[in-house]
Amino acid sequence: MKSIAVLGLGKVGHLAAELLHEADFQVYGYDLRRPANDPKFPVNILDTSSEAELGKAFANVDAVLSCLPYHLNKGVANAAHKAGIHYFDLTEDVPTTNHIRELAKNSKGLMAPQCGLAPGFVGIVGASKAAQFDTCRSLRMRVGALPQNPTGLMGYAFNWSPEGVVNEYLNDCEVIEGGVRKMVSAMEWNEAIYIDGVKLEAFTTSGGLGTMCETYLGKIDNIDYKTMRYPGHMELMNFFFHELLMRDQREMAGKILTTAKPPVDDDVVYIHVAAEGSVNGQMLRKEFVRAYKPIEVGGKSRTAIAWTTSASVVSVIEMVRDDILPQKGFLKQEEIPLEAFLKTWTGRLYA
Repeated sequence: MKSIAVLGLGKVGHLAAELLHEADFQVYGYDLRRPANDPKFPVNILDTSSEAELGKAFANVDAVLSCLPYHLNKGVANAAHKAGIHYFDLTEDVPTTNHIRELAKNSKGLMAPQCGLAPGFVGIVGASKAAQFDTCRSLRMRVGALPQNPTGLMGYAFNWSPEGVVNEYLNDCEVIEGGVRKMVSAMEWNEAIYIDGVKLEAFTTSGGLGTMCETYLGKIDNIDYKTMRYPGHMELMNFFFHELLMRDQREMAGKILTTAKPPVDDDVVYIHVAAEGSVNGQMLRKEFVRAYKPIEVGGKSRTAIAWTTSASVVSVIEMVRDDILPQKGFLKQEEIPLEAFLKTWTGRLYA
């Protein structure tokens, strides 16, 4: 695999394309409009909602990375499947992933959705921690992308896709509780977490576990994923979506929230993964706790959410190119070895 099309050149997509270029891939960027700055790779205008146009774009590449809104990814995956090329995306949307799993049953290339931060990197870390026990009884994964200097009651800034955030807050969440795989409501199970002395709250949101409940059913009794925010956020969002009935107007809700809380440059990505279990009969707890902040890549400052998401998928693509990961079928994030991930040219950014 040498050539790859990158669809959607926002902050995350553009950075992913740059990282792929630096990792010696031949990159072709596609978007509805040209980026303001001249990139190091060719960019073409493309109607990303047209499977016919996508098919033409995929005729001469080995793979595609979709950094588009989740609702466009089914069409992109269909076109990639038809072209027989590798497919990667960042989606947390469960129905989209289920569609891609069906395509993977007879795909010529690898179908690898959910390669971002959560699902994605957090699942790779979680699987690594769970594997360190003879018997693992619980695996708890928490991620929060937040402003370093919060203001207002919400203490939030929409540095991530509003469609994705609204989805996570409203769709049901898959968990394993007491050995039973089930669905629970989003924005519940509130708990307090401290990272570097900062108090955060964590609550259930959808999509962050990817395929982990399926993989670990019967092996780990308790698995859940939660989003972290500054205290008070969950209560306000429950009021906004449920008492004000904005759950029935998702597009409008996203516009209201992003207008009120636009993106910031000084963000932070908190990751808290904790696993408990036994080793040689002794109960132990192992943690992976990080606070990732903006870094400089390619001579520019990159937000924490942009580089942690972009670097995750690019590291996975490097591993496929280097034959560390399968070349066809469906890829689960928990099947990706953390040590090999961190040894890739891009994965070193997480060290």
